[in-house]
Amino acid sequence: MTLIAAHHLAVRQGHEEILSDVSLSVEPGEIVTIVGPNGSGKSTLLRALLGILPPASGTVSRKPGLRIGYVPQKLQIDRSMPITVRRFLSLPVRQTQAATAAALVRVGVPEVAERQMANLSGGQLQRVMLARALLTEPEILMLDEPTQGLDQPGEAAFYRLIEEVRSATGAAILMVSHDLHVVMAASDRVICLNRHVCCEGTPRVVSNAPEYRALFGHGTQGALALYRHDHDHDHTHDSLPHHGHHHA
Repeated sequence: MTLIAAHHLAVRQGHEEILSDVSLSVEPGEIVTIVGPNGSGKSTLLRALLGILPPASGTVSRKPGLRIGYVPQKLQIDRSMPITVRRFLSLPVRQTQAATAAALVRVGVPEVAERQMANLSGGQLQRVMLARALLTEPEILMLDEPTQGLDQPGEAAFYRLIEEVRSATGAAILMVSHDLHVVMAASDRVICLNRHVCCEGTPRVVSNAPEYRALFGHGTQGALALYRHDHDHDHTHDSLPHHGHHHA
């Protein structure tokens, strides 16, 4: 059963149409990535699917009782306010120590539980945000530019983590991203958005589509091939090449 879908969705802000005639759906267990240039409506689409923004026309449908884990694009932390990671994970719903510890283990940062949120690195903060989203045992995770501000090895590691989470929990993942060079390899389907759906399909189909090339050029092809090669060796860490070549 489809988890979440948009049907001919349009979203306006004032007199400006941000999204026009957008239709998409996410099935159980899929990793779907939305790519598009700045101002293309990617975050708006996610917020409309979540029900935060009302559609001007069209509809959003969700599976009844759908559990959603949401990682927003930016988390504003008041650095003067002391709050540990463990306490943050218990907002707004109180969690047991065992549950928060297990969530931090799942995202690969078990050591940060007692640290102050304000003292985390960018990569640690993203993983803590993901842990918080996982505490609801979501059927779908919705991530808005989750690797913004991370370096390329950090991005690649985060996408591997996302795939591990999908394998371990069975959750579908709908992700907004600008990281074309790594995101394509981590996705089952890619939706290319520029206020409307320009093209969608498997990473290979989309990266060869003229609409995608018109928006992004040809620059991601070499890096995509290299990342796929890395990916093939992920299960044997001793043969994993260094990630420095992502700058290709």
